[in-house]
Order: sequence, then structure tokens, then C-alpha cells
Amino acid sequence: MSIADASNAGPPLSVRLRSQLGGYGFLLPWLLGFVVLTLGPAVSSFYLSLTDFGLMGPANWVGAENYVRIASDDPRFWTAMRVTFTFVLLSVPLKLMFALAIAVALNKGLRGLTVFRAIFYLPSLVGGSVAIAVLWRQVFAGDGVLNQVLAALFGYEGPSWISNPSTSLYTLVLLAAWQFGSSMIIFLAGLRQIPQDMYEAASIDGASRSRQFFKITLPLLTPVIFFNAVILTIDAFKAFTSAFVVSDGSGGPIDTTLFYTLYLYQEAFTNFRFGYASALAWVLVVIIAIFTALSFMSAKYWVHYDD
Repeated sequence: MSIADASNAGPPLSVRLRSQLGGYGFLLPWLLGFVVLTLGPAVSSFYLSLTDFGLMGPANWVGAENYVRIASDDPRFWTAMRVTFTFVLLSVPLKLMFALAIAVALNKGLRGLTVFRAIFYLPSLVGGSVAIAVLWRQVFAGDGVLNQVLAALFGYEGPSWISNPSTSLYTLVLLAAWQFGSSMIIFLAGLRQIPQDMYEAASIDGASRSRQFFKITLPLLTPVIFFNAVILTIDAFKAFTSAFVVSDGSGGPIDTTLFYTLYLYQEAFTNFRFGYASALAWVLVVIIAIFTALSFMSAKYWVHYDD
């Protein structure tokens, strides 16, 4: 082999192997975490969804029986689906509107912006906690703060909003909408990226503030709106803590707050039907995947990027 051929052959195999092993060494902690904490439990869950595993006995193979039961012989599944879809369809748009409205207000160059931003972001940090859910239950109870205020100001004796089947779900929607801080921060970052010369040109042309909002702000914010909508929809489908704490794990009066995740929890840790609960979990994965795919398919019709 000539000197030129040797130079074109690249580094020796042992050198390349050592460099690759070094890279895989840095990746090893993540790979272990992914296999042990994500991939392994997912595969085990799918296997259990095809069994009648009940914790105390062996996992007997039943094939697709759990999925057939979900689709044809489980009325509480459909109740949980109805409650969860109602919650998603109400809470996600409300949270988006609150987050965008506050972000637009904070984008006006207010004095002490960082303080207001922290105040509005705080509910997102603590809103999903058990303590806030307990506090929310106290506020909307029959003798709660809300009814005391209504009685003092208007002489109105309100019901127990949490225990009333016609209002219990809406109290959880309000709790979810109150936690708009994370989306607000993302909206605020998106607003800062809109060129100010667009607004100046529109003002010179005589466009009003509302027209500027609908013709400039909203179209240029559609990528941010899309991102927030997808994230909030996934989070809404997975909502659990508020429904569990507010309803004491029962799903509220006549299952009016029976979120899908709460029903899954009841099947697994109350009825000890872990195989059936695993099937419910995989159905939820498919539902979220379908909604996410539909969102990306619809994005080309309303999401406007720079090009």
C-alpha cells in the first residue's frame, strides 16, 4: 500500500472504535434510564393488557378480551370518556385564551414586568398539587369561601358546587384554566419575536388595535398557539390529581368527575384488575396519539410560519 493510500484510509479501526465507545459511554445513562424506566414498563404494560393479571395470582393470557370488554361491555369507560372529552374541550380553549390575554397585557411594557410574570406563573407551579386541590374543594364546598362571599354580597345561598352533579365538573375546569402560567410565558416569548415595524406600518395605514391583533398578532402567533394547544390537550387527557382529591377518589356525584385516568386508577388500585387497567392505559395512548396526529394534519391549514 502506498503512502497516499494509507493516508486516505482514515484513522485505524481501534482509534475509531475507541471514539465511538466514548460517545456511547456518554449516552449510556440516558439509554439505561430509557430502557429501565420507559421502554421496559411500556412493554410490560402491553403484555399485562393481554392478561387478566390481578396482583395476587398469575397473569393468565386472555388475548384481546380486555379490549373487547372496553369497547362493548363497560359503561363506566364511556362515562369516563364523556367526562374527559368535556373537560378537554372546555379547559384547553379557556386556558389558551387566559394565557394569551395576560401575555398580550404584559407585553405592553408594564413596569415591574418580572414581578407580574412571576405572579401569573405561580399557579402553574403549585396548581397541580394536592394542597391546591384540597384548597379548591374548600372554596367550592357548601360552606366554602365562594358561598360565604355570595351570601354576604347578594344574599344567595349557593349549593355545594363540588357535590352538585351539574356543576362539579366545571369547578375542575376552572382549576385547570387557572393554571395558565406556562402557556402565558411561551406566548409572551412569541409576542417578543413579532417585528414592531409591522405594527408601525399598520398604524400608519390606519389599522385599529383590534385589527392589528387579528391581522398581525394572531397569524404570526399560530405556531406558538399550535404548540401550546398540543401540549395542553395532552396534559388535559392525563389530568388526575384534581379529580382524585376533589372527589375523594370516587369520581364525584354519579361519576360526573370520573376522569379517564381516575377510572384507570380505580381499576388498578381499587379493584386490582391490573390487566384491564393496562388495556385502559393503552387505549388512552392511542387516543392521545390520534388527537396529536389530527392536530399536525390540520396545522397546514391554519399555522403560518415565516415562509
